[in-house]
Amino acid sequence: MGIFSKKQKQDTLVLVFDIGSSSVGGVLFWTQKSGVPRIIMSLREPIALEENIDANRFLLLTTQSLNVVASKIYKAGMGAPAKIFCVLSSPWHFSQTRIISFEKNTPFVFTPTLANDLIKKEVALFEEENLAKYSNLENSVRSIELKSIKTMLNGYETEKPLDQKANKLEMTVFVSVGEESVLQKIEETIRKHFNFLNIKFCSFLLSSFAVVRDIHSHDDNFLLIDIGGEVTDIAMAKKNALRESVSFPLGFNFIIREIASSLRLSLGEARSLISLVKDEHASDSYKKKLEIEIDKLKTKWLNKFQESLANISNDVSIPATIFVSVEKDFADFFCQVIRNEQFNQYTFTESKFTVVLLGPEFFRDMATFHNDSIRDPNLTINSIYINRSFN
Repeated sequence: MGIFSKKQKQDTLVLVFDIGSSSVGGVLFWTQKSGVPRIIMSLREPIALEENIDANRFLLLTTQSLNVVASKIYKAGMGAPAKIFCVLSSPWHFSQTRIISFEKNTPFVFTPTLANDLIKKEVALFEEENLAKYSNLENSVRSIELKSIKTMLNGYETEKPLDQKANKLEMTVFVSVGEESVLQKIEETIRKHFNFLNIKFCSFLLSSFAVVRDIHSHDDNFLLIDIGGEVTDIAMAKKNALRESVSFPLGFNFIIREIASSLRLSLGEARSLISLVKDEHASDSYKKKLEIEIDKLKTKWLNKFQESLANISNDVSIPATIFVSVEKDFADFFCQVIRNEQFNQYTFTESKFTVVLLGPEFFRDMATFHNDSIRDPNLTINSIYINRSFN
């Protein structure tokens, strides 16, 4: 079915796996016509952190965590899901916003067939570009996500373009692909517990954009920053459309590794020390040592952040409102760095940055939780998005 096909809505039991670079989450929820998912089970399993990153080893550790989450949900016996989704964060997918243009001298009718034909050509081109760009991939790539973000006819945005006449068409679509061998391993792991043929993949980048856009509808320009364990993703929304995105390979795990190395601690000890300092339970001596190291790491991450802002902005200003998704132990660290960032504030940005953390409070009343289900922000975002987009 094409992306402009109509869907029937009904309450459905849905299982979603959130696969990032530091942990794997799982959420089981009932979709509701109100758009408010009813979450009945949610959990998260960390991915074992190691000193060095090896791609094959990293995938193995990730699927091991996925296996734990899938097993726990299956054994809970809370019902058989009608649909299963996997929401991927970097580095498990490659995504891009594409602009499709079509123009004729005489008026044409915008139909599903025309739209889907144009989009198929664009997706094929994107897949070819990624195969060339990521020539080290052992297998082919698979298109996992295609979403129409905005449609303009004769220069005007329209929410209902079907069957309308125009001479000029411009569609903004979001496309994601994943490495075939990675997707297959994820599917194999899930099918050990759920005999499910059609597992749908999508990206956290689009999921978070769609939910934030709907909540923050009074401001159509903003930045999204998703800080994972190994990668930071930055996306820029302009006029309610995802315009650009960029990534750099520094997430919060680099803080743990650097502190472990500098203070001669194990990775586990370094992680515990960070939590102790955050909660103000560490000794003064350790607190001083950590603060010195933290200042160095702030500068290192900030330099990459500034480079990314320069690459993403080109000839447009950077939105002042920034939404940040990051693990709670590191939220203060990164939000403070971004708030204090003075990178040509009044030249390339609309105004001084306003940083909003995508924590549990941000999604109040947008999902209901059964019993002791954890209020995990990413799982909540994914539940809201899938409830609204795929039900």
